[in-house]
Amino acid sequence: MTVSPLFRKALLVAGLLAQTAHAGTLIIESWRVDDKALWEKVLLPAFEKNHPGIEVKFAPTAPTEYDSSLAARLAGGTAGDLIACRPFDVSLALYKKGQLDKLDGKAGMQNFPATAMVAWQTDDGKDTFCMPIASVIHGFLYNKKLFKKFNLQAPRTVDEFFAVLDTLKKGGVAPLALGTADQWESSQMVYTNIGPNFWRGEEGRKALIAGKARLTDAPFVEALQFEQRMGSYLPRGASAQTYGDSQNQFSLGRAAIYPAGSWDISYFGQIAGLELGAFPPPVRKLGDPCFISDHMDIGIGINRKSRNKEDAYKFLAWVGSQEFADLYTNRVTGFFSLSNHLIAVRDPVAKQVAEWRNSCASTIRFNAQVLNRGQPSMESELWNVNAQVLNGKLAPKDAAAKLQSGFAKWYKPQQK
Repeated sequence: MTVSPLFRKALLVAGLLAQTAHAGTLIIESWRVDDKALWEKVLLPAFEKNHPGIEVKFAPTAPTEYDSSLAARLAGGTAGDLIACRPFDVSLALYKKGQLDKLDGKAGMQNFPATAMVAWQTDDGKDTFCMPIASVIHGFLYNKKLFKKFNLQAPRTVDEFFAVLDTLKKGGVAPLALGTADQWESSQMVYTNIGPNFWRGEEGRKALIAGKARLTDAPFVEALQFEQRMGSYLPRGASAQTYGDSQNQFSLGRAAIYPAGSWDISYFGQIAGLELGAFPPPVRKLGDPCFISDHMDIGIGINRKSRNKEDAYKFLAWVGSQEFADLYTNRVTGFFSLSNHLIAVRDPVAKQVAEWRNSCASTIRFNAQVLNRGQPSMESELWNVNAQVLNGKLAPKDAAAKLQSGFAKWYKPQQK
């Protein structure tokens, strides 16, 4: 078949037009599959409204597959332009491989405090490779109707907390919607939730990194002892109860208190008839300083091999804006902007949780920075050990000894 010169020219023009049409397309990589509709219906239209000619596509990967599949795409040169960043070591590894741009001094970065940058910086703090987006805060959610039925107030101290659990248990109501089958809740929604009030937040976390504290020291053991006491208030069959089971139990009013991450606020806010309240982790006694796990959860970086960096940086600057911070905080309920922008949180429970920042010092999950870098994995150890403590299978002192032993095997500052 002979192709005429005129037809060839038409094909060439069509090809050039197609390339031009897609020159402004940006791809966002993320593990937040649940946010796809929000990005497509709210966030991206807001950006594109004031940035005509730049098309943005949100292309998430299942959370359990994200890290490995993203690494493969980055290595193969097929990854998107903008990369949703996990906090600390996972994203640091990408930067060390030369796969993320250095962002210091870029437009929008000036809107974040130095403390928000820590999760996406090199250990020496010299290079920042992802823009912070949001954190999640840990505490407890409770069923207001059940509390009213038993004339209970949100507990402030350890003694008040267990007095409330006793009252509920005697009243025939499951005090806690909490299982240990999935294990991660035992660590992230219990131990590193209540623990900062014992090890004084950043003070204890940094002491572990410096080798000046041990996981067998009193504050860390006392947190495990608190957890052991909680174990006697778990539902029947807690060892087989999953995260989803706990959500369902609390949604149906079959348990009064739910150890929570703030992301759960959105889920429970959709349950008809559930009157939700929240309280922070209890302190030892009234007047003690309080500390909350205000954990940096998500940032965004730029693929060093992006074919459209000019537009990618325009998008990054927008992510650092007041408009984005407001939209994200109020549409992704329970995720709180890490920026300096003043945001009016509209969801009443999320607002209550965000206000804990005004009275309590923020810290992060203590093992998130540096302490997850060796074997045995601190994260895996925490999951298993805390589940055993809650199940009454491991005594607090033995649990602390196991954690410390595994830590000291590979971390030199702990071998002194």
